[in-house]
Amino acid sequence: MTGFSHEIEADSITPPELEPIRLRTLVLLRWFAITGQLAAVFAARIMGIQFPIGPVLALIAAAAIINLWQMLKPHQRMSASQTAGQLSFDLIQLSALIGLTGGLVNPFGLLVLAPVTVAATVLDRRRTLALGIATIILITLASVLAVPLHDATGTELSMAPILLLGHWVALVIGVVFFAVYAHRVAAELKATSTALFATQMALSREQRLQHLGGVVAAAAHEMGTPLATIKLIAGELGDELEDRPELRADAMALRDSADRCAQILRSMGRAGKEDLHLRSAPVQAVLEDAAHPHADRGPVVEITGSGPDIRRDPGVIHALRNLIQNAVDFAHSRVVIDAHASADHLTVTIRDDGPGYSPAVLSRIGDPFVTSKRGGAQRSGYEGMGLGMFIAKTLLERSGASLTVANAQPGALVTVRWPLERIKATSRVALGQNPSFDKF
Repeated sequence: MTGFSHEIEADSITPPELEPIRLRTLVLLRWFAITGQLAAVFAARIMGIQFPIGPVLALIAAAAIINLWQMLKPHQRMSASQTAGQLSFDLIQLSALIGLTGGLVNPFGLLVLAPVTVAATVLDRRRTLALGIATIILITLASVLAVPLHDATGTELSMAPILLLGHWVALVIGVVFFAVYAHRVAAELKATSTALFATQMALSREQRLQHLGGVVAAAAHEMGTPLATIKLIAGELGDELEDRPELRADAMALRDSADRCAQILRSMGRAGKEDLHLRSAPVQAVLEDAAHPHADRGPVVEITGSGPDIRRDPGVIHALRNLIQNAVDFAHSRVVIDAHASADHLTVTIRDDGPGYSPAVLSRIGDPFVTSKRGGAQRSGYEGMGLGMFIAKTLLERSGASLTVANAQPGALVTVRWPLERIKATSRVALGQNPSFDKF
């Protein structure tokens, strides 16, 4: 099944977009900030610290008014531009408060990092960068134009210039670090979420194919008898209507149509019985099923070894198919799939004679959206989303298997290993033979 290989060109990947944030979430965060600001103001007044209380309360009131206005709007997810506007307001309000309450002398100056951290988790890189630069500029202005604080005796609360510079540098480093770190974590979480969704879609498709094949096979099995009856009655009517040529022709046409239906259902029933409706099968048959879509793509695909009957799990088949596709995509001439069963484990290895994996790719095997490809050019017709190895690893681990990838001489070697009790079939259920129509 093409479209799920784990390596593609970097310029063909569109990074997943980050989820928009709800207006309700920003309103709730702002209420927490307003509560904290009021608590800090009252605590400072109780301690006798002097600062321009009027402008400070006005700024806090402005944030409260904005929040009350936002609460009147219906709950919705905001666009990126709307979110950037909301966070810009928070940044300006916080910076103004810090400037009115001593600048970098204020120990709560660290809170100015909150808007850019939120932006890094929900906005794209360009908007996050713009808000980060704005944060650094506003921190600098707040420190230069700061209104000094005074204690109860009127003494100015000051800090040595070297410490003020250190605080400013620390805040600038904090802006860069939190923005980069939060953006990277959010993007990786989104990539993993998208990859898991693709895994579920792939498995769902495989299961739908199995269910469809089972329905087709069952229909072919059950309709055999009525079609045989129609054919028999039509033949007898044709014999009795020798003196009515026009009616006899209709009876023969009916019999021919029954023959045609029988041929179609026999073919469909065979496909459903052999390919899709087995609940268990020998391990060689499962490997042949997984390798079949890639058998005629160029390299020789050779299946060796032996093993017991195993559960014919669509997730396992899809995972093996992805691994085989990757081997065929980069093999020069040959791919060898080998199965070996011991007393406790079943091991399947997939070896190709291609260029192998680069060290960078080997260190990231199993991550979603891996963009680095192997050391050689891929086969014509290669397609990929950077998800194939992630999907295969996820599905195989769900089945109880472990997956290891290494370079061999030559090519790459993928090893899948199950505990035998997790994969071995306890029974084998398959459709019987379809009724034969030839005797009628």
